Amino acid sequence: MSIRLTVAQALVRFLAAQHTERDGERRRLIAATWGIFGHGNVAGIGQALVEDAELMPFHQGRNEQAMVHAAVGYARQSNRLSAHAVTTSIGPGATNLVTGAALATVNHLPVLLLPGDTFATRPADPVLQQLQLPHAGDVSVNDCLRPVSRYFDRIGRPEALIPAALAAVRVLTDPVETGAVTLALPQDVQAEAYDWPEDFFAERVWRVRRPSPDEDELAAAVAAIDRAARPLIVAGGGVRYSGAEEALHDFAALSGIPVASTQAGKGALHHDHPQDVGGIGHTGTAVADHLARTADVVIGVGTRWTDFTTASGTLFGHPDVRFVNLNVAAFDSHKLAALPLVADAREGLEQLHSLLEPLHVSAHYAHEIAEEKLRWRTRVDAAYAVADEDARPTQTQVLGVLDTLVDASDILINAAGSLPGDLHKLWRPRSPDQYHVEYGYSCMGYEIPAALGVLLAAPERPVWALVGDGTYLMNPTEIVTAVQERLPLRLIVLQNHGYASIGGLSEAVGAERYGTDYRHRDPDGGFTGAPLPVDLGANAASLGMRVLRPRTVRDLREALADARRATVPTCVYVETETPDTVSGPPPAQAWWDVPVAETSTRPSAVKAREEYDRHVTARRRHL
Repeated sequence: MSIRLTVAQALVRFLAAQHTERDGERRRLIAATWGIFGHGNVAGIGQALVEDAELMPFHQGRNEQAMVHAAVGYARQSNRLSAHAVTTSIGPGATNLVTGAALATVNHLPVLLLPGDTFATRPADPVLQQLQLPHAGDVSVNDCLRPVSRYFDRIGRPEALIPAALAAVRVLTDPVETGAVTLALPQDVQAEAYDWPEDFFAERVWRVRRPSPDEDELAAAVAAIDRAARPLIVAGGGVRYSGAEEALHDFAALSGIPVASTQAGKGALHHDHPQDVGGIGHTGTAVADHLARTADVVIGVGTRWTDFTTASGTLFGHPDVRFVNLNVAAFDSHKLAALPLVADAREGLEQLHSLLEPLHVSAHYAHEIAEEKLRWRTRVDAAYAVADEDARPTQTQVLGVLDTLVDASDILINAAGSLPGDLHKLWRPRSPDQYHVEYGYSCMGYEIPAALGVLLAAPERPVWALVGDGTYLMNPTEIVTAVQERLPLRLIVLQNHGYASIGGLSEAVGAERYGTDYRHRDPDGGFTGAPLPVDLGANAASLGMRVLRPRTVRDLREALADARRATVPTCVYVETETPDTVSGPPPAQAWWDVPVAETSTRPSAVKAREEYDRHVTARRRHL
């Protein structure tokens, strides 16, 4: 038996019938589709979404990159068990997907991209928005998506959709392979009819695997951990996506091994768990980085070991340090010359737990962990402290006030600027998914649309998007979507008149903060004039948000409490004080490699290079 449908209609029906299942929990794989329509998809996917509106919920976006960010936020909050699709027209609509696709793939988060494409039959050449290459007739702008997609296919014939759609879903549901998946859809093929086998639309359940560790790898890992005098666990995002938090909690509590966390892994343990020592690496805590420098065995659980985590190869200083990497991806498990333990994080931790039951760290090491953790808690309290309730707040004081208001139900979203460093060092997560900092790609403009995706996945929870003025200016468009969908987005905009994070980095590497402040141009051509008269609160209000404008710390407490109770999109717009004269965040506790000019006539760059040369000598390759 067959059903005659267009390619677009068939794709929508197929997607509506796909499900995931893990641990007995079944979820719809593609829960909704985001879209902006143009001539490349309005008559195909657009018509199909109207045709089967009851099968596929639709969300109207304002910017194609932002739609991908929203889909990624939804997928992360859904622990990769459910995802969204994104459809665009050809040309600029499609190329706007590239940044979001890269973010999804870097972070191993599933999103299905359905960009329109130029005519497969080429009745006219070129068509509107078509890229022409003299040396290749089969290339379109959608080929830009190939390197940032985990799977890419162009559907040149109706029947080609069947294997392509099945392959796409296989990748979306694979915990090792998942990321951005692109099916480029020529606009003529989208509207073409075909007789589809009924079985193509049968309900399919894709079981998300939990691979167990190999016995020999497990034995080697157990032996290495058993010999360790100063072991350390580094928890990454794989802990969260596996749902391994309870297994990690039990393993750490039994063994006494301290647990540091990457940006993606923060929250794997509750902040007051005795073994939680906070963030690790360049943006980490003093206690985590001290323990990393002296650890003899480091157990990575679900981490990719980026340069921020390893402090560009300078952090793990013990001369005999060895790594054990528990990771579902063999590619990541072999990094740092580690003993690989290729397995699902929960499965691996549970088996380590069962085999290492007698293990517990020494009393001396346990005491050191507790003392260092207490010392860092004092530094956090100092950063959050407020001496004058009627003064303008610093950025860290904003976090401190928010810290007093939230509970385990709140979710904080951030991605770029100076906030990821402050949050990684200072924030006290109260639930496994409260801390949502996208730092695999650290993409400015992620926060607001991602918050919408999280709200769609968890509508009952307070969701906060924290952004600086630079990030806000990158991508405020989905405020309109929040208003349209009546999503109670809580947006905190910190106005510090420029790229504060890069300004600090610029100063550190001898570039003198050039081009990082939002100021009027001075007569000499620089940017040292008065701050620009920008009112981002007025902009947010013009897009439909309710805006609160606290001037002092006292006002801020009231405004954040008000926003937390809000049932409509609400912005808290804060002009922050610089931390020069008041307590600010602790400085970086570990190095990060940003190469400095090797020759310069400017003293600032010469001094920065001397500092760079001093740090780079500590780098090592773990072989």
